[in-house]
Amino acid sequence: MADSSQDRKLPATPRRLDKARKEGQVARSRDLGHFAAFAAAVALLAALAPRLTDWLTRLLARGLHFDATLLAHPESMGQRLGALALQMLVVLAPLFGVMVLAALGAGLLAGGWNFTLQPLTPNFGKLNPIAGVGRLFSLQQLVTTLKACVLALVLGAIGVAYESRQWMHHVELLAMPLPAALAAGAALIQGGLVLLCGAMGLFALIDVPLQRQQLARRLRMTQQEVKQEMKEVEGNLQVKGRIRQRMREMASRRMLAAVPGADLVVMNPTHYAVALKYDDRTMAAPRVVAKGADLMALKIRDLARDARVPVLQAPPLARALYAHTEVDAEIPARLFSAVAQVLAWVYQLRDAMAAGRGLATAAPVPDVPADLDPAQDAARAPTHEGDAT
Repeated sequence: MADSSQDRKLPATPRRLDKARKEGQVARSRDLGHFAAFAAAVALLAALAPRLTDWLTRLLARGLHFDATLLAHPESMGQRLGALALQMLVVLAPLFGVMVLAALGAGLLAGGWNFTLQPLTPNFGKLNPIAGVGRLFSLQQLVTTLKACVLALVLGAIGVAYESRQWMHHVELLAMPLPAALAAGAALIQGGLVLLCGAMGLFALIDVPLQRQQLARRLRMTQQEVKQEMKEVEGNLQVKGRIRQRMREMASRRMLAAVPGADLVVMNPTHYAVALKYDDRTMAAPRVVAKGADLMALKIRDLARDARVPVLQAPPLARALYAHTEVDAEIPARLFSAVAQVLAWVYQLRDAMAAGRGLATAAPVPDVPADLDPAQDAARAPTHEGDAT
């Protein structure tokens, strides 16, 4: 079968990994979280051991203090126990908070931040008993169970070995005064906790890459799935390409619609066409309302002639405007002089046509900076190694 685990030999694609992350499938190590929380608690207890010992001594002293009023009012015993328990919680709450923060930090370190609500959505497929039995006896569940058993055995063996060597010291605590017994007992417990913490850290170092490997194994894909994903991606690219094409067509239609309102079209003579418009009341400089090359240039020329917009053959200026301007943008400052020459000629031409007479002045030849004309730049460029030297 194409979906069998034997056929899932290809690594997950970036798209598959991103989808799995959105579904909440991230490599998380429980052993790393347990180790981080346990190590944080041990470190905090070691740092505050003197203060905790002193506090515990005073708490026990208050708890064992005989109060004759308790015999007369037995109900006050509950109030006293509640007050002592509250004092205990005040000390333990920060410890539990540090453990929770350490566990969360370990999770972020292993798999990064991943907030998603998709795992909370109902999935009735998980209620299928056949699928549940399959997950129960899967390789992943077997590895998890064996790992938990080995960890429990190792921690138990460390605890037994440590206590077997330190039991005489525990017996000696019975002969010590209470403050000294608490300090010595805390030191003994701290030594055992450090050993357990080291064992849990070793298991965490093994579990983190193991979880990543198991996740990569679960996300492996078949050849059919990879082909299907490629088809979907290519389909999306085709749709995006059609959308971009439609947007270009709409932009071209809007651009061509602005040609009849232009003041002038500069051409070269069939390769480039740039339509210009200038209104001294609303514009700081002439603007390009349309531009095009080849067939688009011919369309701009035909629309301009139909709308009786002057068309000027000025190849250097047309090339410079086409190369250094954008539609609906002002022309560069270095082309102001050249454009001013052709616009002045256009205004003279309009006045002459309005008066019913011809224009005696010939069309101007605008002076275009050489470095703005692409044709002149190409002519000056070195064509062989000898020119370059």
